[in-house]
Amino acid sequence: MLKQHRKPSMFVRRTIENNEKAGIRPNKTYQSFVAAAGGHRELNFIKKDVRNYITREVRNVSELQDEKEFEKYLLRMKEKNQNFFFKLELEDDQSIKLAFWEDARSRATCEYFGDVISFDTTYNTNTYNMVFGSFIGVNQHSQSTLLGCALMKNEDIQSFKWLFECWLCCMGGNAPKGILTVQCALMQRAIEACMPTTIHRNWNDFLIKYGFVDNKELSGNVF
Repeated sequence: MLKQHRKPSMFVRRTIENNEKAGIRPNKTYQSFVAAAGGHRELNFIKKDVRNYITREVRNVSELQDEKEFEKYLLRMKEKNQNFFFKLELEDDQSIKLAFWEDARSRATCEYFGDVISFDTTYNTNTYNMVFGSFIGVNQHSQSTLLGCALMKNEDIQSFKWLFECWLCCMGGNAPKGILTVQCALMQRAIEACMPTTIHRNWNDFLIKYGFVDNKELSGNVF
C-alpha cells in the first residue's frame, strides 16, 4: 500500500489515543484493528502508522502538556515564596529547552555550603529525552545536600553557559571557590567563561589522585 493512501480514520486515531493513555501497547492496538476488520488487508494503514501516530501526535501533545504543567508548578512555587528562583528557555514551539530552579531552602543552604560544589549531568529523563543536572554541596555533617536543579535538551557549550549564568544570577553573582564535574570539555569551557575565578576539578581525576578509583560508592556518585 502506497504511503499517500494510508490514512487512519478519526475513529482509529481516537482509539489509538485512548489505548495509549490506558497503557496498551501499539502492537496490541494494531492487532485489535486487524481482528475487527477481518484481516490486515482490510485496513488502509499498517502497524508502523500506529507507532508513528503515537510518536508524532499523542506523545508530543502529552509532553507539551506536561511541560506547561511544570511551568505552572514553578510559577506557583514562586508565588508561595519569592525566594524560589527559576528560569526557563523555550524552543520556538514553546517546549522547554533549558530549565533551572532552586528553592528558598537550597538558596539559604548555599550561603553556608556553597564554597565548593559539584555539577552532575549523568542522569537522563527517558520519558522526555532531557538531561537532568544537579548542583550538590556538602554540609557540616559531610552529607550531600541539593543546591539546585536543571533540565537540558542538549549538552552543548551554550546550554552549559546558560545554566552557570543562572546559577550566578541566583547566587547574587557569587561564584563558588571550587567546582567538581564529570569529564566534559564543553562544561570546562563554560565554567572558564562564566566563572573564571572558580577552581575546576574533574571528578575522575580526583578519584585517581587520591586512590579512590576502586571505591564503588565514590566512583558511582559525585560527592
